[in-house]
Amino acid sequence: MVDLGLFSADDTMKSVSVTFRVPYYTHWGQSLLVCGSEPLLGSWNVKKGLLLSPWHNGNELIWRGSVEVPTGFGSEYSYYVVDDEKNVLRWEMGKKRELLLPDGVQDGEAVELHDLWQTGSDMLPSRSAFKDVIFYHSYNLDIERPLGVLQNKLDHKGSVLVHFRICCPGIEEDTSVYVIGNSVNLGQWKVQDGLKLNYGGKSIWHADCVIQKDDFPLKYPFLNFFAGNFSLEIGPNRELSMDTLSAQPKYIFLSDGMLREMPWRGAGVAIPMFSIRSEDDVGVGEFLDLKLLVDWAVASGFHLVQLLPINDTSVHGMWWDSYPYSSLSVFALHPLYLRIQALSRNIPDEIKQEILKEKERLNFKDVDYEATMAAKLSIAKKIFNLEKDLILESSSFQNFFLENKDWLKPYAAFCFLRDFFETSDHSQWGRFSYFSENKLEKLVSKDSLHYNTICFHFYIQYHLHLQLSEAANYARRKGVVLKGDLPIGVDRNSVDTWVYPNLFRMNTSTGAPPDYFDKNGQNWGFPTYNWEEMLKDNYAWWRARLTQMSKYFTAYRIDHILGFFRIWELPEHAMTGLVGKFRPSIPLSQEELEREGIWDFDRLSRPYILQEHLEEKFGSSWTVVASNFLNEYQKQCYEFMQDCNTEKKIDSKLKYCMENSLLLGSKDKLRRDLFDLLQNIVLIRDPEDPRKFHPRFNLEDTSSFKNLDDHSKNVLRRLYYDYYFHRQESLWRQNALKTLPVLLNSSDMLACGEDLGLIPSCVHPVMQELGLIGLRIQRMPGESDLEFGIPSQYSYMTVCAPSCHDCSTFRAWWEEDEDRRRRFFKDVVCSNKLPPSRCVPGIVHFVIRQHVEAPSMWAIFPLQDLLALKEEYTARPAMEETINDPTNPKHYWRYRLHVTLESLLNDQELKSTIKDLVRGSGSNPAKWSSPEGSYSCLMRDLSHRIQNKPHCNQPPPAPHPAAGLSQTD
Repeated sequence: MVDLGLFSADDTMKSVSVTFRVPYYTHWGQSLLVCGSEPLLGSWNVKKGLLLSPWHNGNELIWRGSVEVPTGFGSEYSYYVVDDEKNVLRWEMGKKRELLLPDGVQDGEAVELHDLWQTGSDMLPSRSAFKDVIFYHSYNLDIERPLGVLQNKLDHKGSVLVHFRICCPGIEEDTSVYVIGNSVNLGQWKVQDGLKLNYGGKSIWHADCVIQKDDFPLKYPFLNFFAGNFSLEIGPNRELSMDTLSAQPKYIFLSDGMLREMPWRGAGVAIPMFSIRSEDDVGVGEFLDLKLLVDWAVASGFHLVQLLPINDTSVHGMWWDSYPYSSLSVFALHPLYLRIQALSRNIPDEIKQEILKEKERLNFKDVDYEATMAAKLSIAKKIFNLEKDLILESSSFQNFFLENKDWLKPYAAFCFLRDFFETSDHSQWGRFSYFSENKLEKLVSKDSLHYNTICFHFYIQYHLHLQLSEAANYARRKGVVLKGDLPIGVDRNSVDTWVYPNLFRMNTSTGAPPDYFDKNGQNWGFPTYNWEEMLKDNYAWWRARLTQMSKYFTAYRIDHILGFFRIWELPEHAMTGLVGKFRPSIPLSQEELEREGIWDFDRLSRPYILQEHLEEKFGSSWTVVASNFLNEYQKQCYEFMQDCNTEKKIDSKLKYCMENSLLLGSKDKLRRDLFDLLQNIVLIRDPEDPRKFHPRFNLEDTSSFKNLDDHSKNVLRRLYYDYYFHRQESLWRQNALKTLPVLLNSSDMLACGEDLGLIPSCVHPVMQELGLIGLRIQRMPGESDLEFGIPSQYSYMTVCAPSCHDCSTFRAWWEEDEDRRRRFFKDVVCSNKLPPSRCVPGIVHFVIRQHVEAPSMWAIFPLQDLLALKEEYTARPAMEETINDPTNPKHYWRYRLHVTLESLLNDQELKSTIKDLVRGSGSNPAKWSSPEGSYSCLMRDLSHRIQNKPHCNQPPPAPHPAAGLSQTD
């Protein structure tokens, strides 16, 4: 045993006891630990972190742990949920916490840190959409006192110095923040005697106060003071008690999360970049048009502009490239959106005249993708040849090149090779099929014969960057969030699959199972991701992708966020999206099926084709079809021939048969019927393990299933339900928690997830935990018992909208189905009258107001829906305003506004109507939920506007309180 008497007081290091304390409920077998940047807290090695111990304090489960640290100690730290082996199960979202012991803390004293677990939603105000745009002024107030500095000192033994700290995003200028409570030094509940907090930067307000021991338990709320009025935070009083487990600390540092107030809500407008029309653009919307759109948004009361993806999609060199979700490069911007007039201040007159002619030629009702691309690149090349040396040698270009060369050089080389070989299929490029850095450097070398062509691609991307940056900075200055779109996939013939083939499963295809959009599922054609390979460098490709996006956007939509939990994977030879499986997933094993009495795996996993099926589908011509596509392997039982046993093979052979008049009839119907036969299976054999199986989606709809015995039906029905709705949940949750936090932490952008379709039960809890905002489309409710969503019941962490780019506009939806229109009028508008057959402005007014008054953080409206507020803009057939048809894989994305942004800016009536609808958006909802802005007022207004004058025969729904941003609410 060591004799401590051998050491003098001067021999030991001066230390402080720091206790971490956080309330958090865990499951059985889980614990909390704290890990930080310094060795005493594990140096970010969670296995070496400080394990905390639980104890119950009333209804709370408190986790505590102490460590001796030197005086003046500082460290970053975070809390983690771990299992018994200290494996991380969950961690806090947001930025790392900072521990900095002030100079006033002396040797031998005890400090307690009272923290609250940080969820993703708590971090929303620090996202750039709020920090750099919406709350910009409050984040840039003058710092009154830096964080980590104490003003008060302890006066006697019976007192404790309590440091209050609260986050107050969106606070207005000239506002003061106070804390009051049951202590003399907190004013004993008197506002005028309360403790005033100082601004410490990053929207944090703080102050310290000496509290006497007799004042505990301390009860207190925060409040703010503005223009002579005090506003108390909502909810119950906060409380600080002395823990009985340890000696009384000298210092307590409180991190009280957010000021509890009605959360900020805003409205926005959505329109694809290509759909915008201005007086200056050439055939298509251009990045610089966004400045006009921002001006219109501000004048109409909006705080957000949302776009579809804007990356280069020039894969095929034809109109198929109009599909904005199939990127040639996830980094490069699309040349389509270039304003050629802005390339130079010294454009010769003859080129200016050419631009004017192209404007007149291309100013059609819809986008002519091929003609517009050809015209812009042709004119841009002429300007490039005139001033390439001036631009390429400029410091501005050099800085752009150095910052972006990692993706810019492969992109330019790819574009050159695509044009040289006349295909983007890089497997056809001979020795260039396989990417290498050496080959790349030779391709982009200044000594190469085609260097001028390579530089042209550099030049185009440079100017696209300048123009989009100009528009993005303009939006920020005007207080408008610019929201981008992150596609779930990349084209299989893209720069990314060429440079990083190991990151993709090139023998597969991405899609979606049958849903609202398509009963046969969707096949997008993208290769699925090799997540295991991506993990090896901590998802560097994704992090670079998000970093690039954040140069221009302060918010983004994650396309098909379900794909980060699991993706619907199809074989490369599939054309439809029906016969797929989820990756990752836990399949049914052959042993599992055999235990249930299922033995005939060939019968269940091969197409079940009987003669009666052929006669039913093809009638008297069934023998001709069978002779070309099928073999009879036993009496009246058929199988597909080897040359047509996949969807792509069937399509190819059918094309041959039709061209050579071997078959008569509709090619589309024949193909659909043959596909139906091929898809008539119950189980899909796993391509990587033939002893494992996946139930075919909607297997009960197949005749293969219907012809089974009752025992097999019951077993397969039960296993199907378990496979799709139970056994995968934990796996999918773990998968999302590995990938999504990397995306979210790669930038400060506000993230919104498109969570439509077949939603696993794990999705919404994970999104809530990570602070991901979901999407609610009224015609696609997540509740199975509802036909129409109820906006007043949406949660705060959502974006609500009446329609989106993947479906018809509200006006088209209203007019396309009479029975549905009547149900909507009865159930949503609350009227038994006959609804108008046309979607008159009064109906649109009602629906927009309904969404603006929803508790959702954002109400975002397609611009087409907003234009329907005025009769003048509804002359065009409603179906022509639809942007995408998800059931058509070759849809031409070409919709353009029929009115210019300049005209909209001059339309005072429309702007006034919209501004009145969204008034109060971006402020405390209580300010605009008065009776005259309520549901009943809307009904009176609607009755006045609609010729039928419907009346609401049901009481208005009770107001739904929006959830706060604070985890203490």
